[in-house]
Amino acid sequence: MRVSLPLLACLMVAACDPAQVMDSAVRRAASSVVFPVVNVDMPAGPAQSATDCILNAASPDELELLARDVGVEAGTSTKATIRTIALRPVAQSCFAANGVPLVR
Repeated sequence: MRVSLPLLACLMVAACDPAQVMDSAVRRAASSVVFPVVNVDMPAGPAQSATDCILNAASPDELELLARDVGVEAGTSTKATIRTIALRPVAQSCFAANGVPLVR
C-alpha cells in the first residue's frame, strides 16, 4: 500500500495535540521574555539554563503572563514575576543542579 505525501502530512498534523502546540508556543514566547532579563546578570550559557529553570517552575498562568510581553522590553512587573518564580525552591534546586548562581 502506498500513501501519498499530502495524505501523510495531513495524518501527521491531525496527530498533533492542539493544546500541546499552544503550550509550546506560549513557553517559547515566555522564554523570549525571560532570557533577556536573566542574561543581563550572567553569560548566555547559564542564562539559558536559568531561563529553563524559571519556565519549569512557573505555573501555566504565569507562563501566559510572561508571554504577553513578547516583543517589548520587560517592565517592572514582568521582572518582579520572573524574580518571584526564580526564588521558589524548585527553581533554586534547578539552578544548583545546573551550575546557575542562586538568586537571593
